[in-house]
Amino acid sequence: MGGEGTPSGARILVGGGIGAGKSSVCDHFARRGFVVISADEVGHQVLVDGSVVAEVADRWPQVVRGGVVDRAALASVVFDDADALAALEAITHPRIVARIRSLVDEHGDGDVVVEAPIPGLLGADRYLRIAVVADPHLRIARAVTRGSSRDDVERRMANQVDDAIWRSWADVVIDNSGPWHATELEVDGLIDRIHSDA
Repeated sequence: MGGEGTPSGARILVGGGIGAGKSSVCDHFARRGFVVISADEVGHQVLVDGSVVAEVADRWPQVVRGGVVDRAALASVVFDDADALAALEAITHPRIVARIRSLVDEHGDGDVVVEAPIPGLLGADRYLRIAVVADPHLRIARAVTRGSSRDDVERRMANQVDDAIWRSWADVVIDNSGPWHATELEVDGLIDRIHSDA
């Protein structure tokens, strides 16, 4: 997947909505030796950066307490407010992207997967884009089993990119509606193809 002057390791983006199974797919990539970078985890790290805290405090002083961003309070502010969410993304996304790119570059020729919560977070020219999708009712059931309330899951799904957009974004679509071992075999086959093409 690399060319002259570029890393030869695989560069993969894995995306999908709540309960689709993108984290499980990323975990399987990790078991196969890939480094996995979570954009959500990087986002949490960015929210402790002093300059980000200052910008968030300037816009939403009620969500910063003792110099620390209360992520739950911030989420409640931006969840149903598109303008507030866009303002937060303008603050955080450039830092998140820069940090992810730095982490990816640190791994040189190693195989790297980035778990991305939204399409378009990173430029896709270097990456194989994989969308993990599943039946909506199954996604709700999985998320509820993990401890979320049904109402919360349905609200989150309504505010997330739907599977049709993920499918149009992706180079490869993995439908995780069936038994996990079937998805696992599909991921294994994809990894084998990636390595054979390298």
